[in-house]
Amino acid sequence: MHPCLSVCDTPVGIAVQASEGATYVFAGLTDADADDVRAFVALYDAAPAGWIADARPAGRLRFCLKTRVPAL
Repeated sequence: MHPCLSVCDTPVGIAVQASEGATYVFAGLTDADADDVRAFVALYDAAPAGWIADARPAGRLRFCLKTRVPAL
């Protein structure tokens, strides 16, 4: 957990990261996005190195993406 994701102007923000996986930072989320967050996590778990090529199944969450950083 990190105290700042640099998305102060569009809270609520979350980051998703795994060992040897891409990092994603989302902002502007609401309680209504909970199902989309779960859908994204399922996509992330199934994607090689966490790199999601088609995020449409994640619903509105794909429009809340602030940054995506490939795995090193």
